[in-house]
Amino acid sequence: MTDRPAPPVLPLSLRAPLGLFAALAALIVVVLGVLYAGHTRPGTVDRWFVEPTADSVRGPWRDVALATDFWGEPAGSAVLIVAAVAGCLLLRRPRAAVLVVAGTAVAVVTTTLLKYVVGRTIHGPDNLSYPSGHTAFATALALVVALIVTGRLGLGRTAGTVLVLAAALLAGSAMGWAQVALGAHYPTDVLGGWCTAMAVVPATAWCVDRVADSGRRKRR
Repeated sequence: MTDRPAPPVLPLSLRAPLGLFAALAALIVVVLGVLYAGHTRPGTVDRWFVEPTADSVRGPWRDVALATDFWGEPAGSAVLIVAAVAGCLLLRRPRAAVLVVAGTAVAVVTTTLLKYVVGRTIHGPDNLSYPSGHTAFATALALVVALIVTGRLGLGRTAGTVLVLAAALLAGSAMGWAQVALGAHYPTDVLGGWCTAMAVVPATAWCVDRVADSGRRKRR
């Protein structure tokens, strides 16, 4: 049996660009958190887009928003995670399977903690809103899948970075639109959730690689 090293879940070619994006995203999360700490109403930037209400969209678009929102709920997100983990194991990529769970979990836990720190609310004092956990989850999962695909296809820095950012933007935009349309979040909450995932997933992937490589060296 050969002891070939497993491919990293954070490709070497993407470490520099994603590290830069992660640092910028973390800065945005902090700035927005400071600006909207303790707020109970939409800010100026939010009003540029829409002031969220319980019926921002109606008819078939509301059904689309509800269907999208489902994949960020516990039942829907569990289905997506199980499917992604199963795919990684079928491809014999256990390290990638670990990142699926760790990356999404860290993103969701981080947004949950930040909500209590920032204390921004929507539609009542009990509805903490910043940053959006649904948006963070969707973005994190898309990031993880895109990183896996990038490594699997051996894409270079430019193509890999474009793929990862496009996947994150597409997933985050879809889930973010649903959250604003359903009145669950302000637009800046969505941006904060997207940036949270962009900040923590590359760091989590780097940690998974470090732990896995360290364990392999000890076994040898």
